[in-house]
Amino acid sequence: MRTLIVFALVGFGAQLVDGALGMAYGVTSTSLLLVAGVNPATASASVHLAELGTTLAAGASHWRFGNVDWKLVLKLGVPGAVGAFLGATALTALATDDAAPYMSGILLALGAYVLVRFSVRPPQVATARKSPHGARFLSPLGFVGGFVDASGGGGWGPVATPALLTAGKTAPRTVIGSVDTSEFLVALAASGGFLIGLGTEVLDPSTIGGLLLGGLLAAPLAAWLVTKVPAPVLGSAVGGMIVLTNAGTILRAVEAPGPVALSIYIAIITVWIAAVSLAVTKVRGRAIPAEPASEEAVEKEQARA
Repeated sequence: MRTLIVFALVGFGAQLVDGALGMAYGVTSTSLLLVAGVNPATASASVHLAELGTTLAAGASHWRFGNVDWKLVLKLGVPGAVGAFLGATALTALATDDAAPYMSGILLALGAYVLVRFSVRPPQVATARKSPHGARFLSPLGFVGGFVDASGGGGWGPVATPALLTAGKTAPRTVIGSVDTSEFLVALAASGGFLIGLGTEVLDPSTIGGLLLGGLLAAPLAAWLVTKVPAPVLGSAVGGMIVLTNAGTILRAVEAPGPVALSIYIAIITVWIAAVSLAVTKVRGRAIPAEPASEEAVEKEQARA
């Protein structure tokens, strides 16, 4: 029971982040599972199996509120599924000692990206409810996102969502809704790859069930959180946490001397505080609302410009 509660809390926290930012469920939950001592391949497999439920629920919710562009889902999700299957196969082929620092390195890089992305350059805003992007752009993006997601234990959202938001051609609600919906295909393919490579013996029902339960419970609260905490502030805070957590795993793997590790921790915490402060300053200076502006407000703002 204790194990179930612990992993439910992990899933709850990860879904809280993902629901508010449109990304980072896998990155957050896998980082916490690694800290808890779970085998890297088992951690990623557990997260993706739990995501079969969370992404299905998220996709259904987004579809109900009109946030899904089905052409975008297929053009992004199908190549993503191929990449995820190959990523899962690659991770299960690695020895545990080799996989831990490799996975933490990917997660650290993704955490740093989230940290910089939300503190320095908050996502752009567009109003188009249908994505104009074709397969030439979406297929490579989906494949890379899927491979990184499965082999690194997370990364579909941090790879796909910022790329589409940065292009500035699709409304954020459509980007987030379509990326979340297509993640079901990625989770399904990754889970298949892990089950083939690992079998079912190494998977713990308490881990998977806890992550799923926590994620489903957090979904409504995440919708409320996004109206209260501005995305730049939350993204910067979460990105720093991911960097700090995975830096610790890497430092232990390379057996870094105490003074060196301490110096690195201090440097990370200093940058983290500065990034969050910068995000707060940007929010105050530009009066960025916690809740995304309506399409009407965005159109008026663009007309004035």
